[in-house]
Formats: sequence, C-alpha cells, structure tokens
Amino acid sequence: MKPIDSVEIVENFWAAVWKAQNPKAIDRFMVDDFVLTTGGVDVVSKEKFKQWASAFMARINDFQFEVLETFQNRDGSRVASRWRVSGKNNGLMGTPADQRHISFTGIAVWEVRGDGKLCHNWVERSFFELYQQLHPAVARGQETG
Repeated sequence: MKPIDSVEIVENFWAAVWKAQNPKAIDRFMVDDFVLTTGGVDVVSKEKFKQWASAFMARINDFQFEVLETFQNRDGSRVASRWRVSGKNNGLMGTPADQRHISFTGIAVWEVRGDGKLCHNWVERSFFELYQQLHPAVARGQETG
C-alpha cells in the first residue's frame, strides 16, 4: 500500500485555514472528534477547534502565517511542521491590544488517518519569547509586580 502524502494534506490545511484566516475551512480537513492538544490542554471536537482558532486569530491583527518546514514519517500517519506567526498584538495572552508587532514560532505534530483526514494535532509555541515581546521589562530582567 502506497503511503499518503500527508505533507500535502497538512500544507493544504495551513493554506486554507491559517493563511486564509478561514476557520470554517477546518470542516474540509478534520474528523468530527478531532483533538487539538495545546499547552497540554485538549480542545475536543472539530466545532470547538473552529471556535479556538477563531478566538486565536482575533487576537492578532494583520495575521501572517508562514510554513517553515513540513515532513512526514514513512507511512504518512504522522506529520511534523514548523511554522511562524506574525502580526500586531490585538490582546494576545490577556495583554492590552496595543498593536505592537509580534512574531513567534511553533511546531505541530499531526496524526493523519489513512483516508487523509486529520484527527489529532499536538502543538507547541514559543510563548515565552512572545511573552518577552509583550512584556519588555521581563526581557530586560526587570520583572514588574
């Protein structure tokens, strides 16, 4: 049996959902009981993931998404992808929507079913570096109380 091209599936997802800023496109790629594990917390169901993605995108104006690298295991059941998000802070991480430029990277590991549907995504972001961008005193070692 020929492995599926899961890299293409994931990169099509990135383009349709994150680059196009269109959470409704999630329906084309995910199983109904999709699970996003982000920061150790599970967001369970395709509908909840659409809500999560919409809320996340709303916190970044001029949202830009760039795929840095994507590769899969031999049978296509797992895909790893490195990416970068940039834009203007619109209240990310509970901060004031000051419209400062922000940029952070992340890694997503995907589970892809044999039919090409995405069923689980484990994602980690460089949030400490982002936190430092949003709180310059922390980056300078001058934490505020």
